[in-house]
Amino acid sequence: MEILDLRHFSSADLRPLLDDETQVWSRLLSWDYSGSAEMILRYVDAKILPGYAAIDRGRIFGYSFFVYEGSKGVIGDLYVTNGNRLPDAHKVELQLLTHVIETLQQSPGIHRVEAQLLAHEANTVSRPFLEQAFQRHPRLFMVLTLGKAVAEVPPTHPEVEIRRWAEADYQSAAAVITAAYRGHVDAQINDQYHTLSGSLRFLNNIVRFPGCGLFDAESSFVALDRKAKNLIGLILCSRVRNDVGHVTQVCVLPEYRSRGIGESLLAATFGNLRKRNFSMLSLTVTEANTRAVALYRRLNFDTKRIFDAFVWEG
Repeated sequence: MEILDLRHFSSADLRPLLDDETQVWSRLLSWDYSGSAEMILRYVDAKILPGYAAIDRGRIFGYSFFVYEGSKGVIGDLYVTNGNRLPDAHKVELQLLTHVIETLQQSPGIHRVEAQLLAHEANTVSRPFLEQAFQRHPRLFMVLTLGKAVAEVPPTHPEVEIRRWAEADYQSAAAVITAAYRGHVDAQINDQYHTLSGSLRFLNNIVRFPGCGLFDAESSFVALDRKAKNLIGLILCSRVRNDVGHVTQVCVLPEYRSRGIGESLLAATFGNLRKRNFSMLSLTVTEANTRAVALYRRLNFDTKRIFDAFVWEG
């Protein structure tokens, strides 16, 4: 077995592995990964995707890639297939991660590294991260079967309006995200939440790119203070399969919490997806965010898997 630079290969070399990974995401997460796979293959052909591939008898059977965002590196994916006569998949996962982590930590100007490996169970690939002083944050992947009864949602406060997301909401939504996550555990995991410009980049990634599915404006909503006319909360939803939605963001300004606004935003998304015959809605939440976890459990979300987020500050 060899581990080589991903930029030595073409999309034709990598496609069989990504087809295999797409099936795994479908089985484990009810998620159509094909849009993300096609984007990865385009970047591979353009020779602009840094990462490593595991090779056995001339065939790629595992890979991991990362991206640079200013002074930050983000590990985008890790996948190793475990077919007949191939090396042990888990050992290869750890080798690939070790190469990626070492490359990022030794890259000039990189002072922070983030990773969220949704398709890997918590702790299964944590060793290379913990050995290099990463912080580990367990996160939950939760699902709601939309045919299932949802706990009763209290009516929205009369001074709050819930309406559908609009393109004009970008700037206001970024300001809400920045304020909502100030001092929050999720701001430790994703540093985009620290600044308005970072929150705008986060929104742009959600709305414009298929990494978290295809943005679904129809099931995305904002909450507004009727009197002040300002945006005070939002929920963004993407389509990760024809009949499955995924909440990519839900937040409410701190001074407006405990009024049922978050529940009302979720209820608006539930109702829209049900009308369109979606079967399921998923989301991710940090385990330490106990208030949010309790809300989702009350609304009948089930925890399907626990995965890890990792952060290193140099």
